[in-house]
Amino acid sequence: MSDAPRHRNRPAVTESGVPYRPPADVAEALRIQEELRPLVDLLGPGPTAPATVAGLDVAYAESGDRLAAAVTVLDAATLAVVDEAVDVGRPAFDYVPGLFAFRELPALLAALERLTVRPDLLVCDGHGLAHPRRFGLACHLGLVTGLPAIGVGKTPLVGVWDGPAPQRGAWTPLRDGGEVVGRVLRTRDGVKPVFVSVGHRMSLDNAVDRVLAFTPHYRLPETTRTADHLCRRALAAADRRAATPAGNGDPAASA
Repeated sequence: MSDAPRHRNRPAVTESGVPYRPPADVAEALRIQEELRPLVDLLGPGPTAPATVAGLDVAYAESGDRLAAAVTVLDAATLAVVDEAVDVGRPAFDYVPGLFAFRELPALLAALERLTVRPDLLVCDGHGLAHPRRFGLACHLGLVTGLPAIGVGKTPLVGVWDGPAPQRGAWTPLRDGGEVVGRVLRTRDGVKPVFVSVGHRMSLDNAVDRVLAFTPHYRLPETTRTADHLCRRALAAADRRAATPAGNGDPAASA
């Protein structure tokens, strides 16, 4: 895949982030979230005109024992894909609500390291501040990479809200425990809203503006749509390889 000369030879992930720590168990995972949460920058304001933006998504096999983590980098002006990478492997942690980042972060970080185009902003298919401990995937990923990050969820993880007006761009606060943790944003007229929250180094106003910029035609951002397609293709290819008997198609194997 080709990209514009201005994007070439840029590192995919900065080295200014906090090192990722894999937890040994649930108790340690909870401690890590509590320790890292105060380090998140929830004010930003973050880039208002990023050159590149990355979408991150993860698809799981039906068995739950295999995943594909995908990152697509888009030109933020045209929304054309300029780079992409995928990592197929095993979930790194048990299925525990609120601790999904520990299942997915190692594979997402591996995919990010394979990029040749540095994203200026990360858009996660998930949540940031809108999390039971205010430290969702977008917060964790932003802190580890050092990059600005936002979460865009299809469904809420926490909170209460009133439905926004039916027009594109309408929003209402997402509140949890009396605290505003995100916004419920209508990206298409009369279509279900999405749930936007700050991850790291972004303001909530800027996060909403960026999501609207990345949703010119559909409910979900183009970042999420392209990453979703890529991880599903990669997972399907891995499943086909796993289902192919050794030596299939090789005449010598049946001789």
